[in-house]
Amino acid sequence: MSAPRVIVEAAEAFERDTTLRLPFRFGVVTLREAPQAFVRATVALPEGRRATGVAAELMVPKWFDKRPALSEADTVDQLRRSLAAARDVATTSVANTVAGHTARLERELADRLPDEPGLVQGFGPALVSRAITDALCRLLDVSFYEAIRTDAVGLAAGPLPDDLAGFDLPVFLASLAPGTSIAARHTVGMVDALTEAEVGERVGDGLPESLEAAIATYGLTWFKLKLGGNADADIDRLVRIAAVLDRLPDYRATLDGNEQFADAAAAAALLERIEAEPRLARLRASVLYLEQPIHRAAALAEPLGALGTRIPVIIDESDADLSSFATARGLGYRGVSSKTCKGVFRAILNAARCRHWASGPYVLSGEDLTSQAGVSVQQDLALVALLGLEHVERNGHHYVDGMAGAGAAEMDGFARAHPDLYRRDERGLHLKITAGRIALGSLACPGFATGAEPDFASMHPLRTPNRRSPATAQQG
Repeated sequence: MSAPRVIVEAAEAFERDTTLRLPFRFGVVTLREAPQAFVRATVALPEGRRATGVAAELMVPKWFDKRPALSEADTVDQLRRSLAAARDVATTSVANTVAGHTARLERELADRLPDEPGLVQGFGPALVSRAITDALCRLLDVSFYEAIRTDAVGLAAGPLPDDLAGFDLPVFLASLAPGTSIAARHTVGMVDALTEAEVGERVGDGLPESLEAAIATYGLTWFKLKLGGNADADIDRLVRIAAVLDRLPDYRATLDGNEQFADAAAAAALLERIEAEPRLARLRASVLYLEQPIHRAAALAEPLGALGTRIPVIIDESDADLSSFATARGLGYRGVSSKTCKGVFRAILNAARCRHWASGPYVLSGEDLTSQAGVSVQQDLALVALLGLEHVERNGHHYVDGMAGAGAAEMDGFARAHPDLYRRDERGLHLKITAGRIALGSLACPGFATGAEPDFASMHPLRTPNRRSPATAQQG
């Protein structure tokens, strides 16, 4: 399929408040509530045929930019500004491929928000790009899988990074074979109750409230363990986590440093203590990789050294733009995360790098920034399924009570469209995880894994940011 050139006729942005059922501690923030952003965009072929697509993503505070001078509200406002700018420049009478429009949006946002970090600059374009991808798929009546495998988005038509010179991208795209299910890698946050005895005042909503209960309910065998950067506290908590996980016949885990270590030596020191602790022997043997231990301000400033030879280390918050993975590779990193909030096409090109680079193997991991039931989690799952990943971090099923904030009609629509993916009850719409796995078959629908419509009439228009973030704030 040749990549059609389309006009972006309209783009709108909305938000919906989301309250978590359990507090989620990661990095420097304990998340209890956050607005979810939604985009609706219309594209048209030059002869006039048109379609509308959607996308959604939580506006998580203090992840895209962790500068201590910024409040949580400041960092949400940064994302609103990014999305508002992307919305405002999305519409154009100039026809282009979806990948071409995405590249234009990324350039425009870099120019409009020069003082913002790359992750903030990329947030708005990533959302708008997914909405126009959904619109294109609906226009062509194809699934996201088919649109990428045939390169209907025009990814191969644009310039590729220098490190992919000579790589046959169309052949790579055509080779992608989406899986029909994927293992859920359950996040264990820094303040999560590990056993039922540790649960304090209960939520009482019928969903698991401890790691112990989540394992029993969902049949989990894959886990993502958050680290805090304090070696004594990390060892104590990992020992208590291992006491729960070691009851399983077999399990796999990843460690997430969330930028809490000053340098590679500090992360290596923790790894040495883990390996010296007999109670962590099974847990250490289960660990696949260590994610982003060093603060982004320093992570790509010098080689990893010995740490990179002892455990695969991947970047996440340091993945500021398309060049980041190649830079990290030269410093000893062995992988990068896939997150829809950083851009679908970036994840696909990073997967191509993992296939192309001869010095591998390299890791492309599926990581989650609290993707919520509905369009957000569906598009993320479709992406990792297409890329053939064996497991993906999931946390929205645990920290949020189903499709929080949505009305009954909206939940009913998504339940009908994706009966293999969700469980609908009187409390809400819940991601269905059975024997530790998520079924993906219904995501092969026309569109970018949508199948049902968010209720835009019930949402707020994107709120106007209250303040500008201080460009002079120092990294911390």
